[in-house]
Amino acid sequence: MTTIYEFSAKDIDGRERTLADYKGKAVLVVNTASKCGFTPQYAGLEALHRKLAPKGFAVLGFPCDQFGHQEPGDEAEIRNFCSLEYDVSFPMFAKVEVNGGDAHPLYRHLKKEAKGVLGTEAIKWNFTKFLIDRNGNVVRRYAPTDKPESIEADIAKLL
Repeated sequence: MTTIYEFSAKDIDGRERTLADYKGKAVLVVNTASKCGFTPQYAGLEALHRKLAPKGFAVLGFPCDQFGHQEPGDEAEIRNFCSLEYDVSFPMFAKVEVNGGDAHPLYRHLKKEAKGVLGTEAIKWNFTKFLIDRNGNVVRRYAPTDKPESIEADIAKLL
């Protein structure tokens, strides 16, 4: 069975990172954007990360510009925005595509494992979230409208 540990991605600084670094942790993978109505969710994601990281949890942010051109900046601009506006300390990765032929392999896997409404695989918008258990298995997909604080109980069950 495929787990997220079999994938790697470039971090926001351009270094290739294996997701095996998160073995044994519960993880929330989120496609983010800096100019979206859901952008304030960065605050909730950061709060979850800070509160639950000592218990073995991590948020992983994957900027994406596929929805309404709401992530137009380069990685340096994204890093600065996240730091200055939301004091983000959770790991951020380089921009990825989450849908289509150029979708990152991690996102192809996530969408296959946790389908959306009516069994669709496509990600509908920014801040779609995927909860991963401590063994690297996809547990659940959350809609962009699901606020980070509303899924804390689900995360806590995995810790």
